[in-house]
Amino acid sequence: MGVTIVWVEDEQALLEEGIRYLQMEGFEVHGAASFDEAVQHIESHRPSLLLVDWMLPGGASGIDLCKRNANEWRLPVIMLTAKGDEFDKVLALELGADDYMAKPFSLRELTARIKAVLRRAERGAGQVSGPETSSESAIVRRGELTIDPDRYVVEKNGVPVDLTRTEFMLIWQLAQHPGRVYTRAHLMEAALGDDYLGFERTIDSHIRNVRRKLEDNAAEPKYVLTVYGVGYKFG
Repeated sequence: MGVTIVWVEDEQALLEEGIRYLQMEGFEVHGAASFDEAVQHIESHRPSLLLVDWMLPGGASGIDLCKRNANEWRLPVIMLTAKGDEFDKVLALELGADDYMAKPFSLRELTARIKAVLRRAERGAGQVSGPETSSESAIVRRGELTIDPDRYVVEKNGVPVDLTRTEFMLIWQLAQHPGRVYTRAHLMEAALGDDYLGFERTIDSHIRNVRRKLEDNAAEPKYVLTVYGVGYKFG
């Protein structure tokens, strides 16, 4: 089955050029210029990935679409935006985006990013077998946390924690090896694969989000610890 993409973009010239390019790369692409049009395409075509522009016409933005995706469709997302500062990148990642590209960007690099995100999503989906097939031996228990790779679920005191795919892969990798120190580059490669094209510092954004969701006090974490000048470890 081929890969279907919904690209939400209000710059018509970029959208048309991008669709032509991605179609030549073998993707099926449906363009949308607004939040409502994007929702229609997503529910009609059930795409493999979303390309979402930050700014959209009307009352709802690309961020609103990311929020709905995180709660409803859970599709891989690449944010595309003219906003390029660190705060905007962090916000996009915290809202569940898998990657982030600031305009202007090359369509060749966009294609590479799409393929990398899809490979990561495919690896993650391969771990999901459903609750009925969950293997007890695969489950990792660390303090209040229970991490189940078969169901792709992290629970804290029996309550499921809503993590993105990237966040899950990071906590799963760290929790398997308590005390082992990972550099950012090593953690990216071990948890996300060597085709990850993001900057190393995006790991910091994901880690902050993991702490916010898992720790009692994110400012004084007990699970995901910083090893200053090196990287991170599971406490």
